[in-house]
Amino acid sequence: MHISIKLYKFAPKKDFIPMIYTQQKELHSLMETLKNQGKTIGLVPTMGALHDGHLSLIKKAKKENDIAVVSIFVNPTQFNNPTDLEKYPRTLTADAEKIAQYSEEVIIFAPTVDDIYGEEVVAQPFDFAGLDKVMEGSSRPGHFDGVGTIVKKLFEIVIPDRAYFGEKDYQQLLIIQQMVRQTGLPVTIVPCPIVRNSEGLALSSRNALLSEAMTQRASFIYRTLLAAKERFATHTPAEVEAWVVDTFAKEPDFTLEYFTITDAHTLQHITTKEAGKEYRAFIVVYAEGVRLIDNLAM
Repeated sequence: MHISIKLYKFAPKKDFIPMIYTQQKELHSLMETLKNQGKTIGLVPTMGALHDGHLSLIKKAKKENDIAVVSIFVNPTQFNNPTDLEKYPRTLTADAEKIAQYSEEVIIFAPTVDDIYGEEVVAQPFDFAGLDKVMEGSSRPGHFDGVGTIVKKLFEIVIPDRAYFGEKDYQQLLIIQQMVRQTGLPVTIVPCPIVRNSEGLALSSRNALLSEAMTQRASFIYRTLLAAKERFATHTPAEVEAWVVDTFAKEPDFTLEYFTITDAHTLQHITTKEAGKEYRAFIVVYAEGVRLIDNLAM
């Protein structure tokens, strides 16, 4: 049986309202029908508060698949601090409007916690081959188990052919790739380049918390990464790291949490360089109390 799906109510184009699915059974049934028709599905998992970086993922998913699905779900099992979970912005209406302005052919999946987890809101343990023990994982035990749990559930519900993840959360990207290898789920993970504003600041939902002046000043983070990459060609990793620490020590507007250079595939910190290997630099900086992350291939 062939079905025709109408995703938007009749209205003037500027007022189109996307069809939002909130029940996993209903969406899964639709996805199965579409797959049986030979349709390809692209999934963009998000926690909402969408910006142009997210929209670039949606654009790519829509271009490369017959159907694009955007999930909007603030996942409780990846939060270590209950206050952070409570304060996380929930902007479903605004997010739906942004998606509708971009495209009239995107399905939104915005389930409740109860629909996803039922009575047991717990994360499944995974073996991420040590990828979860460094950097963001070192101070947030269990965080990436929570990420792996929700992404696995979304893959099982949506049955995507491809799923799109931004390289701004590079550690998360590698962890999702490891989870797919471990579980054998038939989905291709598509890495997408970091989207930056005109000054070079990596786009993030948190940027909205910065003043206009700091939004411009914060491009200093990216400029420092570029300079570090230049130095990396002629200096040791330790020398580059020390230079970045010293550079931020002279900038009272910023507080450096960490800067590290790692193997681009294992995320293990390096002390020497080897020909033919790929490396990546990671940085976390506080500006006006807002935690900003970025990274760059070295």
